[in-house]
Amino acid sequence: MIDPLFQPITINRMVIKNRIFMPAMHLNMAGNYAVSDQLVDFYSERAKGGAGMITVGYATIDERSGNPGNIGAHKDIYIPGLTRLATAIRENGARSSVQLNHAGRYNHSMLMGGKQPVAPSPIASRLTRETPHELDLAEIEEIVNRFALAAGRVKSAGFDAVEILSGTGYLISEFLSPLTNKRTDQYGGDFENRIRFGLEVIRAVRETVGVDFPLLVRMNGNEFMKGGSSRQELQEYAVRLTEAGVDALCINVGWHEAQVPQIVTEVPRGVFGYLARSIKEIVNVPVIASHRINDPELAREMISDGLCDMVALGRALIADPFFPEKARSGHEADIVHCVACAQGCFDNLFKMKAVECLCNPRAGYERSRGLIKTEKPLNVSVIGGGAAGMSAAISAAECGHRVTLHEAGDHLGGQLLLAGAPPGREEFLELAADLERQLELSGATVVFNSRVDASFCDDIRPDAVILATGGVSITPAIPGVDLPHVVQAWDVLADEAPTGKQVVVIGGGAVGIETALLLAERGTLSGEALKFLLVHGAESLENLYTLATRGSKDVTVIEMMQDLGKNFGKSTRWGMMQDVERYGVKTRVAAKVIEITADCVRIEYEGEIEELPADSVVLAVGTRAHNPMQEIVAASGIPFRTAGDALKPAMVFDAIHQGFTAGREIGSI
Repeated sequence: MIDPLFQPITINRMVIKNRIFMPAMHLNMAGNYAVSDQLVDFYSERAKGGAGMITVGYATIDERSGNPGNIGAHKDIYIPGLTRLATAIRENGARSSVQLNHAGRYNHSMLMGGKQPVAPSPIASRLTRETPHELDLAEIEEIVNRFALAAGRVKSAGFDAVEILSGTGYLISEFLSPLTNKRTDQYGGDFENRIRFGLEVIRAVRETVGVDFPLLVRMNGNEFMKGGSSRQELQEYAVRLTEAGVDALCINVGWHEAQVPQIVTEVPRGVFGYLARSIKEIVNVPVIASHRINDPELAREMISDGLCDMVALGRALIADPFFPEKARSGHEADIVHCVACAQGCFDNLFKMKAVECLCNPRAGYERSRGLIKTEKPLNVSVIGGGAAGMSAAISAAECGHRVTLHEAGDHLGGQLLLAGAPPGREEFLELAADLERQLELSGATVVFNSRVDASFCDDIRPDAVILATGGVSITPAIPGVDLPHVVQAWDVLADEAPTGKQVVVIGGGAVGIETALLLAERGTLSGEALKFLLVHGAESLENLYTLATRGSKDVTVIEMMQDLGKNFGKSTRWGMMQDVERYGVKTRVAAKVIEITADCVRIEYEGEIEELPADSVVLAVGTRAHNPMQEIVAASGIPFRTAGDALKPAMVFDAIHQGFTAGREIGSI
């Protein structure tokens, strides 16, 4: 049977070996605009892994279009670095392109040495809170020319194609959208005027690179911005782009300030493929679908069903660079899937750090974190089969050590299984399964129901130990906390503690919010049920929305601090807070729990004592390290490392990275 994912495709005259396209993602790995060793190593690995085409960037066209963490294409001095990057991608088997972009009002003066950002109209950005300078006609002409000059540099550097970013709320889409374009000249007003700037950029680039050089555009299929461009306008814009000389379209979704989640775990896999389809049906060039495509079978289905011609795998290739080759060679079960947590990629960018990956500790560190086979294999015992323990066992075994993982229970996964319990968080269950598969491939031995105690060191006598025994839930000193209707959030997430109709969750951190949403969704209609009722016209849209968001429980969250969900990543938190409101979860912040009684929780809130009815109380007040073996192992003189919550309660990201490092370095302690 012919695999649609691995059929060649032609864009202009460029033949691509398969349908897997790695889209441009800002990695913050450039050094003052220059291509770094880190960038070359990162993209070389993805080319080796079998991607058909890799687009790097975005790259700048002038000094107001980005910041020094972007790849530079606005001066000739950056061409040697670009050439080095193009060569590395080509020599490792993939086609390459550079995405050019101007951030417009999304740029920040702080990142431009105090320069004011620019835009079609002086409308403040909701992201930066800065009002941009309105471009005059001469400045617009200069920016168009800068795009063309940058494209010429991309071609001269040896890349196979160039891509223009015409979406996501950046400059070209700011001209396109009536929300940000209030001009009264030839670049504003009706649709023809608003698309003028984008089309001028395309024509200038085409004239510079010639008719045979592939030119792609990444554009929105839907902006998800009220008062912005309509889907119909975007579809017409796609047609006009192809008429202006564009050879392929990559369809993304939303602006950065859009209120529809686009990248996080709760977004269903491949959900935005319908937008690629709506454009593919009206243009005669290849169309690439993107967002939340992290599985080969889904990718094949999207191509086979006519939604797109290629699939853009961005974070999927950060998580597993060899995703394409594993799929091609019949080893799909070995793929480590992106969980769309955004903890290492998007959240790092907000911290002004280079992109990393929760699932792949080597992402961004391809050279410095290589797993080198040891010349002196050790007998290594890993205690604990959660995220940290599995990660440690995998890296230690891949370094050549003889590894045995001891798990107290009858299954692996630890808190990953709890993280995957709330609605929209199921990808963490996939990660647990992926780590278990990687553990199997590594050759490590797993011993279940192995409760390690004081005799362990004498009985087993390993050469080294990695302690990854995790954490335990904290029980706060609240009167009534020992009543029978008081349970821990972990037990609720594990479906081991029933709850009543009126539930009070004590603790508004990530675990508390996720538990509250899990309970609030109990009794709501499933997606399958909603589709049935919608298709058959059984209920109004208003009623369907209510049935989808109002469950059978009354849930209240109490938090001592002023803010809820502070330990969520920035990319995730805003969507979770929307869901708290959407699903009718009541909240009390800056509130102190005084007492738990048989039928209520008494709190001090805004200077008053309030009684919240509760037939179930859920504790979600935090985790403390659980490491009973450390003193015993230390006393035995056996070298050891500690990772994950056993060291200090933190995020899954920290557990996996700490485990990886402990396993990789265990031979050197």
